[in-house]
Amino acid sequence: MSTALPEGRPAPDETPAAQGSPKTRFDSEEFFGHQPASSSALPAPTPLLENLTRCVIEILAGARDLEQISRWVTDDVYRHLLKRVVLSARARQAKGQTPARPTFSIGSTSICEPRDGVVEAVTIVRGRARTRAVAIRLEGMDSRWRATAINVL
Repeated sequence: MSTALPEGRPAPDETPAAQGSPKTRFDSEEFFGHQPASSSALPAPTPLLENLTRCVIEILAGARDLEQISRWVTDDVYRHLLKRVVLSARARQAKGQTPARPTFSIGSTSICEPRDGVVEAVTIVRGRARTRAVAIRLEGMDSRWRATAINVL
């Protein structure tokens, strides 16, 4: 004989698992986590790649605030860039330099799509003193592109 709990809930022996029906578990990531998006449902990645490249170079030079790209990068990328920003600021301070907007031009961009909803690209950045490459991985999440990796080489 089973008894009901005061709130009207069934006793532990009357749970769906005890009655022979499969117990379904609620997975919050399925409903509230980042939802992958297909490349066909997203805009062209080239403008975002060029803008992120420009922003990252300016952030590392101290001419732009890191918060300005926080919407377009994952938390891991944000933390990685924050470490680079702190190191760059210390180096400028040790040399007695003030932050200045760098002079550079965006060169060619090579784009590769390893799978649907993922874009990996390398953009060449030409400055006065040297040429750099910025590698970015974009993944379609929540109906927009987000950078999951950014490396300045």
